[in-house]
Amino acid sequence: MPATAGGNRAMRALIVLGLAGLPAAASAAGGMPQIDFTNPLTLTQAVWLLVIFAGLYLLMSRIALPPVAQVLERRGAVIRTDLDAAKGASDAAKAARQEREKAEAKARADAQAAVRQALDGAKQQGADALAKVEARAAQDLREAEARIATARGTAMAGIAQVAADAASAAVARVAGFVPDRAGVEAAVAASLAARR
Repeated sequence: MPATAGGNRAMRALIVLGLAGLPAAASAAGGMPQIDFTNPLTLTQAVWLLVIFAGLYLLMSRIALPPVAQVLERRGAVIRTDLDAAKGASDAAKAARQEREKAEAKARADAQAAVRQALDGAKQQGADALAKVEARAAQDLREAEARIATARGTAMAGIAQVAADAASAAVARVAGFVPDRAGVEAAVAASLAARR
């Protein structure tokens, strides 16, 4: 209210100064009848104008404008509260977005690590399976070579026996006598050894 009282005084001073200068201005200009304050009717009208203006001013400043100021103050408080709430919600949304981005980055990194781990595990399992297959193939190859060597030895012994029989039969037929079995077998064995 102190600011309103000071404003009232300033307004009154301006009105008084303005009205005090009107008669002098009217006289100097040669007179406008509506501003001729020597006329009692014009003076009465000017006084009532001031009274009505002052009454309206007091009515507005004391009765009408304070509720408007209170409404504006309440509205400003509501707006400030809403702005603070909006700023808080915006900050919360930013924080939530940052947390979501962090969670997405962590999930992406975890997924990549899991994929790498699965690939490494699959490579290791493949390498282990390949090593087992190679070991089994090497064992099978050694066993096959041993069987082949055994079969070859058996076959060579059989060939030597058949060759000795054939040579004895051929000599007996061609020469007409049966040769010594031990000598024929030694000759066949020497011949086979030279061919290996």
